Amino acid sequence: MTMIQDAPITSNSSAAKAPRRFQALIGFGLAAVVLFGVAPVVLGDFRLSLLAKYLCMAIVAVGIGLAWGRGGMLTLGQGVFFGLGGYAMAMHLKLADAEPGQLPDFMQLYGQLDALPWWWKPFANPAFALAATVLLPMLVALLLGLLIFRRRVRGAYFAILSQALCAALAIFLIGQQGTTGGTNGLTDIQGFFGYDLNDPLNRRTVYFVVAAALLAVLGVAWQLMRSRYGELLVAVRDGEERVRFLGYDPANVKLVAYVVAAGMAGLAGALFVPAVGIISPALIGVVPSIEFVIGVAVGGRASLVGPALGAIAVAWARTALSERLPSAWTYFEGLLFILPVVFLPGGLASLAGFLRRRRAPEEVPA
Repeated sequence: MTMIQDAPITSNSSAAKAPRRFQALIGFGLAAVVLFGVAPVVLGDFRLSLLAKYLCMAIVAVGIGLAWGRGGMLTLGQGVFFGLGGYAMAMHLKLADAEPGQLPDFMQLYGQLDALPWWWKPFANPAFALAATVLLPMLVALLLGLLIFRRRVRGAYFAILSQALCAALAIFLIGQQGTTGGTNGLTDIQGFFGYDLNDPLNRRTVYFVVAAALLAVLGVAWQLMRSRYGELLVAVRDGEERVRFLGYDPANVKLVAYVVAAGMAGLAGALFVPAVGIISPALIGVVPSIEFVIGVAVGGRASLVGPALGAIAVAWARTALSERLPSAWTYFEGLLFILPVVFLPGGLASLAGFLRRRRAPEEVPA
């Protein structure tokens, strides 16, 4: 193990990493041009708001790609962390929209409370609310991960458990109508830190914030995947027992990826609220969590940008097809998940390599 850790980086390895960094910079540059230059010019206000929603899904997908694609953890419960971040942001915005000394509108409507619940009060502070959107999901993931990974829960059991936690959160929120809005959730978000969300210019600003957050999340994921930790995470995925014999604790390795993915999902949920204007149990339950995974599978879970592109494509397809075939969209969604798993396990990101391999025998001379 000492030899592995202390092995010097040769000039060949440095030369091999240089083109990768250059390619990554080119990729990030092209993405920035598309997101900040092309999309705002080509798309109208409504379509740009839809794209902001899709980019929020892409942020969640990047985290799933890190945990599932690199770490082998099929996270079917990212709706938990997406919801925690979303509700933390929505609680602050609802308090900001309320008149001084007044309860949020839904609490007045239901008439069940005379005073603001104690656990709502800290979210009136914008700094606390912003920190909670990311740190609260990460803290919950840390506690869950310590319980799950220390007991070596993995595979299908981990997937089922994460999905059960997601369903439990949705049921809990539905049952707390007076404090969380129940089935309706927290709706009619009017402002975002003093800016009126009914103003198209401010909604464009929200889009730019979401796009910048996506690029930042991709940068964090790229750094983790290319680091020594990223190599160790792949090693845990492919041979957990071997990594344990080398002196590493696989539970800690997986825990880091799980917590980082939770933070990304919380950030996405927080940005989803001003982009869409609502957060509800229907957006964080079992079905949305599965849809996150479908987007990652379609795009390619082992790549960097594949999960993000897949999530955007699936979200766009859902909007387009549900408008034309509202009763049949669920079947198309299931088909989108089955086809990549059966015919293209690497997702759309591996399509170019797949086509090259198909053409290779024809290019070899007889």
